[in-house]
Amino acid sequence: MEQTALNLMAIGVFATALSSLLGPVFNISPAIPAVTTLGIMGLATLDNLSWGGKGTTLLLDRFSSPQQRQRVLHHEAGHFLVAYLLGIPVTGYTLNAWEAFKKGQPGMGGVIVDTEQLEKINIKETPLMVERFCTVWMAGIAAENLVYGNAQGGESDRQKIREVLRVAGFPESVYTQKERWALLQTKSLLEKHQKAYEALVKAMEKRASVEECLQAIRQHSQVESRSS
Repeated sequence: MEQTALNLMAIGVFATALSSLLGPVFNISPAIPAVTTLGIMGLATLDNLSWGGKGTTLLLDRFSSPQQRQRVLHHEAGHFLVAYLLGIPVTGYTLNAWEAFKKGQPGMGGVIVDTEQLEKINIKETPLMVERFCTVWMAGIAAENLVYGNAQGGESDRQKIREVLRVAGFPESVYTQKERWALLQTKSLLEKHQKAYEALVKAMEKRASVEECLQAIRQHSQVESRSS
């Protein structure tokens, strides 16, 4: 079951327990919170089975704070910049659940990259390409760490890495090692191209087109090259 649905169900259970304690104090019938919670849990389960949890994600996104939306922005900008630096074409991006839903993406947002390179090659024989994509997928976590000191998102990114490593034939014992390596690589790239990253964040916040975002990156990458 999707994590968002599980979180919502957990909140429902907690609300029921809390209501049972406070109900007698405020003269609230125990049936009211119980029925409400069961309804929420039922809808969450139905949404997960029918829509893969997209409805729950859309609902939770409606209550996202400005701070949470900024995290999503910085997270996705990390993916965007590192994909560009590693030569992986970016074809689009989304910054909230509704935008992602319209483009058929899961979650609260995402950067859409051209995975044709990865699909056409034999990843068992091309470890360099595997490493590039792993680095791109860890870039959101690295960006959050650099800006906020910690990362709240990125579990789906880790799942992508584990899946491609599994297909490539890597044993599970090296998954964490590969993630750490990719995290260090992308941290170095983001620090080296900090001005380009900041310019990209501003462009994406304005919902600039992919080409406009690329122009912002190129412009500030040239500035950094001249100053170094």
